[in-house]
Formats: sequence, C-alpha cells, structure tokens
Amino acid sequence: MPNKNFSPPSKLNLAALPGPHDTTRVVLPNGITVLVRENPGSPSVVLDGALQAGAIYEGRARAGLASFTADMLKRGCAQFSFDEIYERLEAAGANLGFSSGVHTLSVGGKALAEDLELLLELGAAVLQAPTFPADHIERVRGEILTSLALRAHDTRAVSAMAFYDALYGAEHPYGYEDDGYPDTVQAITAADLHAYHAAHYGPAGMSLVIVGGVTVKAAVALVERYFGSWKNPQQSARAAAPGATAPSAPVTRRMPLAGKTQSDVVLGFLGPRRADADYQAARVANNILGVFGMYGRLGASVRNRAGLAYYSLSRINASFGPGTWRMLAGVNPANVDKTVKLMMREAERMTSTLVTVEELAENQSQIIGMLPLQLESNEGVAGALASMESFGLGLDYLQRMPGIIAALTRPELREAARRYLQPQHRVLAVAGPE
Repeated sequence: MPNKNFSPPSKLNLAALPGPHDTTRVVLPNGITVLVRENPGSPSVVLDGALQAGAIYEGRARAGLASFTADMLKRGCAQFSFDEIYERLEAAGANLGFSSGVHTLSVGGKALAEDLELLLELGAAVLQAPTFPADHIERVRGEILTSLALRAHDTRAVSAMAFYDALYGAEHPYGYEDDGYPDTVQAITAADLHAYHAAHYGPAGMSLVIVGGVTVKAAVALVERYFGSWKNPQQSARAAAPGATAPSAPVTRRMPLAGKTQSDVVLGFLGPRRADADYQAARVANNILGVFGMYGRLGASVRNRAGLAYYSLSRINASFGPGTWRMLAGVNPANVDKTVKLMMREAERMTSTLVTVEELAENQSQIIGMLPLQLESNEGVAGALASMESFGLGLDYLQRMPGIIAALTRPELREAARRYLQPQHRVLAVAGPE
C-alpha cells in the first residue's frame, strides 16, 4: 500500500512542469527529433542534443576514438576554420561544445535567444563536415595524453576504472574507459577520425532540444534550415543495449599508487536499467542508503559515528544496459577494511529490514520537492527533456513521476535492494598507497 505518512509538497504544480501541453516534438524527414519549449521571459536559449556516435561503436582496441573525434569537431570544418568558429562564438558570448559518452555524442550550447541561429549554423557545419586538421590532431592528442597521465595518479579515478573493469570486463562497452588509454590514443590516426565520423555521424536517431526565449516556429525552421538536408546513407545502425552478468563470486581489486595518503573505495554491484520496473524503487532506496541529508545511512554510519571516512555515499547509474549501484568512500588507508565492513553492513540492512516509515516519507518528499528546483533554468529543462527523449519516457513523464515516487512502498524498496545488493556478487576496488 502507498505510504500513508507521505505528504507531497503542497506547492507542487504539475501543470507548471514541462510536458506535452507546452513542449512541441517534431520529427524531421531525415530522422532528427526536435523538441522545443518556449520560455518567453528568458533572454537566452539552450541547446541540448545527442547523436548515436558514442564509444559503444569503437571497441576496447580503439578506446578513446569516439572521444577524440568529438574533441576535434570545433578544430575546423569545410565551412569554417578553427579561428572563425571561436571568433564567432566569442563575439556573441555564446558557447558550443561536444562530448562523447558510451552511447551518444552530446551536443550542448547556450547563447542569447537572437543567436540561436549561430549555434545551429556552427553546430551543423562541424557535425556534418569536420576536416580534422593535422596540426590540431597532435595538439588534441597531447591534451588527451596529459589528462590520462593525471588520471593514472588520481585514486578516485583509478578505483573507478578498476571497478568497472572488474564488474563488466575489459571488452564490455561499460567496462573500458571512454577517454581511452595511452596506447590506444597514441595509435589513432587522421584516417581513423575520418572513418569514424563517416560511419557513425548522421541524422538517424539524432535529437535536438531547444529551450528558451524563442518560438517553436522559429526554432523548428532553423533546425530544418541547417540540419534538414543532412543525410548519411552509410550511417551505422543504432547499437543494441549491452547485457551484463554479475560476477559469480566476490571480486576484489587493489590498485597501489605510490605517494598517496588517501585510499578511495568503490564497493558495488550491477544495478538497474533505466527501463526496469524497479528503477524508481532502487533510486529511492539508494537515496536512503547514501544520498539524503549528509549522505544518508552511509554518511551517518561510516563518516559520522565511526569517523572512518572523509566522505561516504552511494550512487545509482542506470543506462540502456544494466547499470551500477555503488557505495563510495575516501578513507585513511588504515581504515579500508573497517570501512568496507560497515558499508556491507548497511547494504545488507537495506535487504533484510524495511526502511522506516519516516525514512520513506522524507525521501519521497525530497525527491518530489527537488523537481521544480531542477527545472528552474533553461539548462535544467533542456536536460530533462533530452533524457526523457533518450530513454523514451514520454513527454508526460514529469507529470507522472511524482505519483510514481509517492506510490512506492517499503517492501518495494526492500525487494529492489534484494535484487541488486547481493553480497556474493559484489565488486570491491581500492586505490591508494600500498
């Protein structure tokens, strides 16, 4: 039964949240989906887009190729040079950027509303016809290699890499690093960049979200002008969501890093897909475990009462394939084993005992109450709409979500925890001094 102790935020106005009543969705003939939400009182406009060109298409042997390609887009294209691209953006006080994730290439931009055309013109030019200038390839390669060298000495980054490798395996697209590795980045050539772009950049499956002080009519017309004729008959089919199998027994990875004074701990499990029916139950359970207040139960137990950690929290990351449910801590190296025991104890408590009525009510109220705050800016609205489109949640998702959260019960949270927080399948990664 729904939690009778839960009281929804009294001022939550569902009609004020973005939805089908004020968001227009148009699919162009070439496959690009455009979503526009007008915000007449805003002087600016935000662009949030995605292309099916992420690291899932590259494979472990070419890890970093998708990211390298994205980093090169603004270095020059058939229509504009590197200098022209940056001079036009700077003159307008606008920004436009690209980054590669596992599944998609992300497009982000912001400008004054009257400069939306600039964002779309430059975005279309660099996405459709980048030139990958040779001198810039080596500059970008140097920047990437420098960042990888810094990553190799960061305990938090190293523990995370070890965790994902151990959980998914080195060849799984969730198991290797999007940014690549020194050997794979060194091997990338101009021909590789051109070939990756030719195979994976195209309009099929692309989405563009526009939010701000523009009209629907004007925004859609500009997208049609600059992206409507884009075609790529060679564009690869959308990659299927990868599966994953939890380890058959507990796995531990300890990564020694000389000269460090702190150890970073990642203790985790396979988590839900975004489309899984128990995703929201797991999300609220995780909020109780390691988010609410000063990092939930983990913060109270590991950090406050035991005094073992500088920080201790938990995170759920759900994607198209099985995601992760992780507990994280930064500790004195002498406290690693004690910290891991306490973290496992809290995970087991989530699976064996119902959360309290008060815990459920407080966390339901927090999650629902935060929703309007997350949607106060154009960026927040654009990000929400982009996620809804990506995962096929529907334009009415934000109107439905508060009800979904409010209806969750204590047994549903425990069942979600039992499904994922299984000690026999846990992965532990620790990076710090020997």
